[in-house]
Amino acid sequence: MANTNLHNSRRDKFVEFYTKLEDIENELYHYTEFFEGKTIFCNCDDPYESNFFYYFATRFNDLKLKKLICTCYDGSPVAYTQMSFFDDMEKTVAQKNRRAYKVVITEVKDLDGNGATNIDDVDLLLRQKGVVERLKGNGDFRSAECVELLKEADIVVTNPPFSLFREYMAQLIEYGKQFLIIGKIDAAAYKETFSLLKNNKMWCGYNTGHFWYKVPNHYEEKSTDFKIDRRGQKWRRVGNICWYTNLDVKKRHEPFQFTKTFRAKDYPKYDNYDAINVDLVDDIPDGYWGVMGVPTSFIGRYNPEQFDIIGLIASAGYSPEIVGIEFKGTKDASPHINGKKVYARILIRRKK
Repeated sequence: MANTNLHNSRRDKFVEFYTKLEDIENELYHYTEFFEGKTIFCNCDDPYESNFFYYFATRFNDLKLKKLICTCYDGSPVAYTQMSFFDDMEKTVAQKNRRAYKVVITEVKDLDGNGATNIDDVDLLLRQKGVVERLKGNGDFRSAECVELLKEADIVVTNPPFSLFREYMAQLIEYGKQFLIIGKIDAAAYKETFSLLKNNKMWCGYNTGHFWYKVPNHYEEKSTDFKIDRRGQKWRRVGNICWYTNLDVKKRHEPFQFTKTFRAKDYPKYDNYDAINVDLVDDIPDGYWGVMGVPTSFIGRYNPEQFDIIGLIASAGYSPEIVGIEFKGTKDASPHINGKKVYARILIRRKK
């Protein structure tokens, strides 16, 4: 079943997206204090092509890492074809056979003798015996050997396939791992994800919004959110992206700055819930202490000292443990205003 699901997920083009190094640097800059002395696991990352591997391998000593582990999936339709940080490593290792493998690094030395450690030293390191090893299976993050590697890890950092986000997150929670991963903000409306957000077991990191991703050459050209750079590389922009984490970063405790004051005429109530509707996060009003329905993007501004997340109302069927307040309808549990359906809303309440 696991293999079937993963092969099915390959139909999702998001599986083939490569995260920009700039986006990784902009986020991970805030977490360096968490990485010291830790084993980092990137379990959806080909080390010859992934910027997550590049980031941690080239900064191994600066971050004072204990160990870096990367695994890749052998079914990727674009593996070894997009980019490489090395001149001929794909020819000697990767393109020779498209097998899943792992890379385990416990130290990065100045192997080229230039007085500093850089990607050239990582290149030489990967050529040493025992650093790159084939996996027995296909590299599926749910496979037994990848789970054993997961058990070694302190922090998991990667961009997992969006189509497998529920399963991926469930595994991290099952094994009690700290993590910093990329996902869709819309995933906040998943029952499993929402439960973690509500119970303060997961929250958003620093950066949210639209991310540009490198995509394979065979990717269909689009009229919007698509470009080809001067080198012929295709790019796709994906909206509503955020970093999910359970590392207690400072941003999580930054107070929400109110710019609006509550006036009843500006905030209609739902037909089927005793809560007011707020269309924009910036419009959350000061001076209101009842239940408010806010967009899912609120999770990027959520401060647990200021607000309680009490429920979620969406297009799915009525679920009291998720809704959090009494549902007054009889059929469609989606939030409605004057008979018209509105988007999914997270239900929050100010703390006094």
